[in-house]
Amino acid sequence: MAPPLPDDVTADLLDPEARRDLRGLPKDLADIVARHLVAVGELVDDDPEQALAHARFARHRASRVAIVREASGLAAYHAGEWAEALSELRASRRMGGDGHLPVMADAERALGRPERAIELSRSPEARDLDTEDAVELLIVVSGARRDLGENDAAVVGLQVPELDAARDDPWVPRLFYAYAEALQAAGRTDDAVRAFLEAARTDVEGETDAEERAIMLGVGDDADAAGPSENGDTPSGLAGSSG
Repeated sequence: MAPPLPDDVTADLLDPEARRDLRGLPKDLADIVARHLVAVGELVDDDPEQALAHARFARHRASRVAIVREASGLAAYHAGEWAEALSELRASRRMGGDGHLPVMADAERALGRPERAIELSRSPEARDLDTEDAVELLIVVSGARRDLGENDAAVVGLQVPELDAARDDPWVPRLFYAYAEALQAAGRTDDAVRAFLEAARTDVEGETDAEERAIMLGVGDDADAAGPSENGDTPSGLAGSSG
């Protein structure tokens, strides 16, 4: 049975590119599937379970359309259905759609398979990711390294040019936050505090608890005055506010 749709959820609200992917369906069916895909997009952040219900219905009606499998995979991921997310995103990849490699890697990690997350980062598709997705994949892989107890490798893997507090890209706070977690796991507490504080400073939307994490490590704002790491390998982005 189809989950209910509000009257204001119309097919023309779907992204035009996604609508083009539905052109192989009969028009009435394409409109129905489009409306449910719109509902997925509107609900996925606030009500992931209901979003997944809409995605599953769309998949039931149009399982051979890549954008439907992609939406289903992302909805399953947000709902914590890791195995389903992987299955759907793999299907999307096979059909020529977006497999969302960072999401797939994170689902593998959530399933307790960090080695597979790392393997995905070595796939041919990983070389073609745009900067934002490449950074997200780096973050996931760093977490997978920590899962395996490879804490130094988790740190080194995030020492990239994008780890720069002077950048205003939306993923910068998340990258510094992940770097701080890796440093903490490696026992480099002072460096971790500095990284958490950089994450907090660049997190203008307040999406992370980076400042609280810094305080919990017992140093707080005084860490801004701390000198460079004795290890000598801290990226310049942690040495000062300019990155």
